[in-house]
Amino acid sequence: MSASFASALSAARDAAASQHYPQGTLYVVATPIGNLADITLRALHVLQLADTIACEDTRHTQSLLRAYGIDKAGAQLLAVHQHNEAEASDGVVERLRAGQRVAYVSDAGTPGVSDPGARLAHAVAAAGLRCLPLPGASSVTTALSAAGAVAHAPGAGGFLFAGFLPTRGAERSAAVQALALEPRCVVLLEAPHRIEELGRALAVLGERPVTLARELTKQFEEITTHPASALAQWLGGNPQRARGEFVVLVHPAQAMESDGDAEGRRVLRLLLAELPLKTAVKVAADLTGQPRNALYELALQLRREGDGADDTDQ
Repeated sequence: MSASFASALSAARDAAASQHYPQGTLYVVATPIGNLADITLRALHVLQLADTIACEDTRHTQSLLRAYGIDKAGAQLLAVHQHNEAEASDGVVERLRAGQRVAYVSDAGTPGVSDPGARLAHAVAAAGLRCLPLPGASSVTTALSAAGAVAHAPGAGGFLFAGFLPTRGAERSAAVQALALEPRCVVLLEAPHRIEELGRALAVLGERPVTLARELTKQFEEITTHPASALAQWLGGNPQRARGEFVVLVHPAQAMESDGDAEGRRVLRLLLAELPLKTAVKVAADLTGQPRNALYELALQLRREGDGADDTDQ
């Protein structure tokens, strides 16, 4: 254990010990995706407090616990992974009914998103028992926070989490074609040995921006954005670029301006050169039949772009 984590355990007790941690509860605990320091104080406290730690890989989790100075006997670790989750959930439910506090962790990040944990949480809820989440690191939100992809969604906020695309050629091609019709940012995950293949598949999206985020929070973290058509060439330019687990963000397609939008823009541009903003919007609405609120937003945009008079009548 690093000396720095000794003080973290003390801080965790000071910050979180006064809270209530009911028995017979499953605690879904997010763990770091790379940098060990990205653990929450509450997670450290619950991992110490738990009677059982259910985990995707017992050896990996034991190593993680030891790095923080948390000592758990091997019998306190229970394997719950994608191959046994349905069956292992019954064992977790039994322990919860016996009054244990059970923490569940995947190998990295927030369980139940792309890692195991969803079936376990469902089984616990179906048994009438409590499932309590402890938020923390997530590769999905980490990549989104730095890419600026959601903010540029044309007329559709938010994002779509699609996870891993099919690996078979025809199925993958069909999935990519579906992405072309999705107006929101689409979040994909990919393994290093398949990332170049995915890059080639996404080339059909042409100039649509795609952000590749790899080795997030680690020493060689890299976040870079390229047109979809250039991904394969960029990835092939250096063998190091294909290393690490990937989060792939397919940015929203640029909105095509309709004839009505173009007419509203043309009329507003003419009116704003002669009239105050509110008056120009009212006249444009009367002339085009378009909603006044939409025209008002467009007028503000035109003025910011320098296409309208700089008046203060709003």
